[in-house]
Amino acid sequence: MKTIFIIFFILISSFSYAQIRDSAKVLETSKAIIHIDTSQIILNSKGFDNIDILMNNKVFRVELISINKKLLDSLLKPYYIVSVDSYGKDTLFTPRYRMKINEFTNDTSYVVKPKAKNFIGTKLDYKIEIFNIPEQVNQIKMNKIVRVVDPEWWKNENSIAFDFNQVAFKNWNAGGVNSIAGLLKVNFTRTYENKNILWENEIRMHYGLNKQEDRELRKTDDEIRLNSTFGYKRDVSSKWYYSMKFNFNTQFTDGYKYPDTENPISRFFAPAYLFFGAGAQYILKPKDLTIYLSPLTFKSTFVYDDKLSEEGAFGVENGKNTRIEFGALIQGRWESEIFKNVAMLNQLSLYTDYFNNFGNIDVDWRLDFKFKINKFFEANIGMHLLFDDDIKYKEVNEDGEIEIFEARIQFMQKLGVGILYSF
Repeated sequence: MKTIFIIFFILISSFSYAQIRDSAKVLETSKAIIHIDTSQIILNSKGFDNIDILMNNKVFRVELISINKKLLDSLLKPYYIVSVDSYGKDTLFTPRYRMKINEFTNDTSYVVKPKAKNFIGTKLDYKIEIFNIPEQVNQIKMNKIVRVVDPEWWKNENSIAFDFNQVAFKNWNAGGVNSIAGLLKVNFTRTYENKNILWENEIRMHYGLNKQEDRELRKTDDEIRLNSTFGYKRDVSSKWYYSMKFNFNTQFTDGYKYPDTENPISRFFAPAYLFFGAGAQYILKPKDLTIYLSPLTFKSTFVYDDKLSEEGAFGVENGKNTRIEFGALIQGRWESEIFKNVAMLNQLSLYTDYFNNFGNIDVDWRLDFKFKINKFFEANIGMHLLFDDDIKYKEVNEDGEIEIFEARIQFMQKLGVGILYSF
């Protein structure tokens, strides 16, 4: 049996009536009644050429036309859900959209109809307990205080360490000398960093003594060093600074060429060295690498001891207390944790004078390794190498007189275990 489904209501005006009319033909004579609902339209499956529509208790006769099934599907499916009832006789057309009119613009739009949902409601019982307030409650006003914490531009680091070494023998066949040694190390650093400005300051003081059996007390380390570097960079992201650097170092007590303890070879402020210059500084923070280049550096050597001054010690002219040099300075510093709890500090300074033997380089190289045991104990090993053409080598001859030779490489090696306090 040939079955044709069609619907005629207000939405048929949005379709192309001319295209539908060309593909239609009159069906055999029959009658059918369509029950029109707001949610669906039911068509009987019997053949017909016209149809009576029952609406509001009135019958409206409408002439039916035939339409190509594919064309009908293409026109209806975007807007209706087509399904067959449970008896397999009637076809159901359920609208997909509902019309919506904008109250401000009067524009018409079609909105997808929401899916039906079933809700199961439950009844909730509420119980209110009555209680009494034993005392009167007074309402007070709370003022909220907002505190603004300024950023900390200054970074401070302080440490005091004491290394101790002791060796004792009694009836020891291999032989040996009883000895005890101590080294006190005090370091203070103050660093100011704010956007384009970096100002680093450091005070380092070391002093060590050693006492062996049947021998006088001897000095093992003696240093006072002050460092200050001020840098400015134009770009916040840049690693280069325009810098000015100040270095000063001397010693606490007299130094001797042991076993001669009558004639000091160095004293407080004899010598003392001062470097002041300007240049550029490169800082790579993740690697703790710093390189300073200064083509304009003044170096001053002070010898404030009459006897050493008369000898012309440390490069000063005989009878003079100071010597001024002008040259170039290169300094590098690299601090890194090479292994867990093992830190390395490598510092190198190179200086040459423009007017006095240019190209003859003064070298100051330090290499230290620190082994952290716990919060308060550490072990360290290090070396210090110096070469300054102005510092001549002195030696006591068989007659007890001091002979002066050409400059030689100075070398010191340290090894110790001690207590560290940082604050």
